[in-house]
Amino acid sequence: MLEKQNSSEKVQIDVRIDKWLWAVRICKTRLVATDLCKRQRVSIDGQAVKPSRMVLMGQVIVVRKEGFSWQYRVLQCIDKRVCAKSAKECCEDITPKEEKDRFILVKSSWIPRRAKGEGRPTKKERRAVDRLLGM
Repeated sequence: MLEKQNSSEKVQIDVRIDKWLWAVRICKTRLVATDLCKRQRVSIDGQAVKPSRMVLMGQVIVVRKEGFSWQYRVLQCIDKRVCAKSAKECCEDITPKEEKDRFILVKSSWIPRRAKGEGRPTKKERRAVDRLLGM
């Protein structure tokens, strides 16, 4: 599945960048991966790419989502979606720690959280949250 074998010789399979992003679970759907490429949010070795660009092992892929840049190194080229455990073996997350910390800080600060088991907010609670957020 990961590599084709021809007469006891391993040959790397060609994989499109949009398929690879979907297969290693960076994007939820292939359509989202294609859209990111079309909007020039994906770059390989510093160059923006189209969805049809082929991926090679060892390349560094930068994906810009939600205002953050995520960096991945291609360890294996796959074109079929695999389980999360296998997906981690196909790419290496090389995003700088500062970027990850910034992402965690921003995400935790603006998302209102409810304690587990409290259920949906009542109309009164929702209005209080809206006033707090200035809506």
